[in-house]
Amino acid sequence: MQNISRKKIFFPLNPAFRRYLKLYERELQLPVSYEELRYYESGIPVYDKSGKDTLWETVLYPQSMVGQLHAGLKRIYSFLKAGGDQAAEEHLHIERIDYCTFGNSHPFRIKIVNNYNEVYDYFYIKIADASRIYGLELEHILSPYWMNFLVDGNTLVEEHIAGVPGDQFILHYLQRPEFNPKRIAKEFVKFNERCFVRLLGDMRSYNFVFDITPDFDDVQFRIRAIDFDQQFYEGKRTLYMPQFFKENRVFVDLAIKHLNAEVVKQYQQEERALIARRIKVQRHRIKDLRDVIMTDHVSFPEKIQQLGDELAQYYEDPVFAKSKTMGEIIERSLKRLLVKSLR
Repeated sequence: MQNISRKKIFFPLNPAFRRYLKLYERELQLPVSYEELRYYESGIPVYDKSGKDTLWETVLYPQSMVGQLHAGLKRIYSFLKAGGDQAAEEHLHIERIDYCTFGNSHPFRIKIVNNYNEVYDYFYIKIADASRIYGLELEHILSPYWMNFLVDGNTLVEEHIAGVPGDQFILHYLQRPEFNPKRIAKEFVKFNERCFVRLLGDMRSYNFVFDITPDFDDVQFRIRAIDFDQQFYEGKRTLYMPQFFKENRVFVDLAIKHLNAEVVKQYQQEERALIARRIKVQRHRIKDLRDVIMTDHVSFPEKIQQLGDELAQYYEDPVFAKSKTMGEIIERSLKRLLVKSLR
């Protein structure tokens, strides 16, 4: 069993990181902060369709602050979705604000509804933790998916990532006859490789979602991470490899059953090649982010040393063991991949 730190420390954003976020239009002044949302009076547990407690609760605010609070949340949604255009705000309303009592980030989830057609959407407001924001940025640059988030002081706003949570996929979707298990196994191998290369940890089944897309002759699957708190924080190498979590064992079994070693290696190389291409395309942005990460402190010396030593042994590359920050470790990981692609 993997050992994840029970309570991860929140790391503040240093001035260099804030300058980076402002340069790439991630930081702007928001009308509602995370701290303001904490002034709720009471909460009502949220249950799922089967009556199980979701560990979320709908929170209720004093009537005197509801109007201004809801107006501010609609404005945040405009910033997030429409570049600040306020035209749609008059036909939107905030239906519910939920607070999560589980996990590190204790997020607020905002449900916003269009009055014309009752179509709803969600977004999240969390504490601005540097580890998480590095994770979001690396996902934006290195994965196939664009990430939409905003930062203001100690407040982080994130767009909802739609999909079927991995644990629910196992229970309700995995055995569907129309789903090709080889495609599921392939995507898990590629996702595993992507997480390991960019050092995103704790990808247990409930921390990623399946994006399911019917194609003309089959169903396609993509796996997306939804939790970025464990971006290069832990010291154990296997914590960055989803294959080693017991919650993901069913996907590992699929890969063993349907993919041979040569095919697995092919998919791993395909994913690394794609990441290398993204680095080349976004080389200026990744350099700016690297310059910030290299000197930032988002973990502890003993974890950095452990991860450096384990990666040095795994890759047979002593440079990892000399790293003094997590930034130096991630730089070496990406540089190895890039150099190999150039060869």
